[in-house]
Amino acid sequence: MPGDEITIRDAPHIPGLTFRHFRGESDYPSMVAVNQKSGIVDNTEETATVEDIALWFEHLDTCDPYTDMLFAEVNDEVIGYTMVWWGEDPNNTIFYNHFACLLPEWRGKGIRHCMVQFNEDRLLEIASTHTGSNKHFRAFAEETEEHWISVLVDMGYTIMRYGMKMVRPTLDDIPDFPLPDGIEVRPVKPEHYEKIRKAWNEACKDMRGQVPFSEENFKEFQEDPMFDPSIWQIAWHKDEVIGTTICFISENENRKLDRKRGHTEFISVARPWRGKGIAKALIARGLKTLKKKGMTEAALGVDAENPSGARKLYEKMGFQSVKQVVFYWKLLKG
Repeated sequence: MPGDEITIRDAPHIPGLTFRHFRGESDYPSMVAVNQKSGIVDNTEETATVEDIALWFEHLDTCDPYTDMLFAEVNDEVIGYTMVWWGEDPNNTIFYNHFACLLPEWRGKGIRHCMVQFNEDRLLEIASTHTGSNKHFRAFAEETEEHWISVLVDMGYTIMRYGMKMVRPTLDDIPDFPLPDGIEVRPVKPEHYEKIRKAWNEACKDMRGQVPFSEENFKEFQEDPMFDPSIWQIAWHKDEVIGTTICFISENENRKLDRKRGHTEFISVARPWRGKGIAKALIARGLKTLKKKGMTEAALGVDAENPSGARKLYEKMGFQSVKQVVFYWKLLKG
């Protein structure tokens, strides 16, 4: 489309290579294709559909796709794209996040490096409008994304922390852990949603780099087919939410990957209530609920250095680490 091309500094000289802005919904199928073809080589489980991307884009919070994305094309065919966004953690560190997806056959030619440079240049513009001095670029990579990791390292990124994807390969032999006296799990009602969101954010303030779950994030979650409060496990003490385990099932993911997996995520306990067995009781209840829904395994993600010792708890609950996720960062200067 005339007028939407972008000149990228230090771009490699490849016949037919051009860069442009986001054009709207018409770009969604190309994004899905790049994700899926990349996922095969990178050994990542890419199952997002055009509908998933449409929902995601309806609720973008700190990203304007028309200024904060870049599309790479060769002879008018999309070969890759980028996105940038930002968020602030409770310790007033601002993270300027980004990614750059590129089809495997076009890697190793310098294209991805200049795509990252575009991301950083755009994030510098955004950062110039923010006060505060603790600012970092940040990117994520699964351990199998070898090319993406090599690009980040080449461009000066270092490891911030590690996360783990964990799976409980069976939903047999689920332990039974009672909740402490005075604590109960209640059916979740719409009027509880905001209390649950705020309780999660408060409980996660001591997790390094954890950006709060915003109202817009929650609106997106509500519109997702996975949203099913009937299987959430929320612990209450009187009128206070003091523990959360939000379960969900992705039918699309299970169908594409030929499995019956449920997820136990957003696991938290309010600081004054930790060490009383609440988390393991909620997880056990969640696993049993997933089993009743016909699932045969469960998964979750965890910060490998979680200060509350979450990883050890999950291992005791039968979860096994299956893949490492690496958080990379670089000081933003300027």
